[in-house]
Amino acid sequence: MLDHVSVPVSDFARATSFYDAVLGTLGWVRIKERVGAVGYGPPGRHAPAFWILQRMEPGGATAGFGLHISFEAKDRPSVDAFFETALGQGARNAGRPGVRSEYTQPFYGAFVIDLDGFKIEAVCRSEP
Repeated sequence: MLDHVSVPVSDFARATSFYDAVLGTLGWVRIKERVGAVGYGPPGRHAPAFWILQRMEPGGATAGFGLHISFEAKDRPSVDAFFETALGQGARNAGRPGVRSEYTQPFYGAFVIDLDGFKIEAVCRSEP
């Protein structure tokens, strides 16, 4: 089981604004902050599940081909809000909200490419 995921970002202020808005649609909040890092998770979680980190060196870690981070949504309207908020914050569409019959059911999800090129998703696995 994973404990947390960390991704490097090229513009820390822009990324924190993006993830504050987008993860807020899923009920996630900032759990921990330190210089050059912000950790997010559901309220009450003991430690962040997702971190963004200021990329410190030119040519350092970058978005990798195939990296995909999925966030659990409580319901389908939250998936829709995640998608619309992400697009409004500058993300690119990588898959509109909907049922994906080829995935393990139940599945209702949406995909975007974030500001640094990472593919992120919100998924609801409960029946409507």
